[in-house]
Amino acid sequence: MTQASSTPAHPSQDELKTMVGRAALDYVVRGQWVGVGTGSTVNKFIDALADIRHDIPGAVSSSVASTERLRALGIEVRDANAVERLAVYIDGADEIDGHGYMIKGGGAALTREKIVAAQSECFVCIADASKRVPVLGQFALPVEVIPMASARIMRQFAALGGQAQLRMAGDKPVVTDNGQHLLDVRGLSITDPLGFEAQVSQWPGVVTVGVFAFQRAHICLLGTPEGVQTLRF
Repeated sequence: MTQASSTPAHPSQDELKTMVGRAALDYVVRGQWVGVGTGSTVNKFIDALADIRHDIPGAVSSSVASTERLRALGIEVRDANAVERLAVYIDGADEIDGHGYMIKGGGAALTREKIVAAQSECFVCIADASKRVPVLGQFALPVEVIPMASARIMRQFAALGGQAQLRMAGDKPVVTDNGQHLLDVRGLSITDPLGFEAQVSQWPGVVTVGVFAFQRAHICLLGTPEGVQTLRF
């Protein structure tokens, strides 16, 4: 683990996000397509990426929102099917443990995030120190589901001790970029992320579970009041 310097005395969470977003530029391979995730921390990375946009051919994005931000800054975006490999994928996390396993999906883009991560050689997670946990499950677990299966999947989580709720936007369910719904599951302690991801992924109607164990982070740039800590897994 290494640590950077030159940090404000009492950085805000927004400043920590900016810090790790800029630090992630060191992992972008010049001349290669870069995978870009979704969320407020990734937005800081996208803004920083604009400074070196002429050094990369472009990006593969995990969401409509990130695609729009990238293109607004003059960065070309291609569909994942048009790019055979990605040297690096930069994304945030809702939680990350000491093995690089994560919970993701707070921004509703977990399915596309997992797809882009799967075609990348290196996953760099950027996060502030509040996202580091000893065991996954403190943050609600997002699960993208086919709508007709949502009630049954909620019962299956109840059998595991979890409380699942349909994510809402006002009086309507949140609809993902893939046209599906999201469940947020609380009350779980995920001590075996690989086994849990494999189990839930097999439930009929589950599109993607927000545990990233098979596509775990290789590196985490963690923003702390003392600087950016680099964790390698």
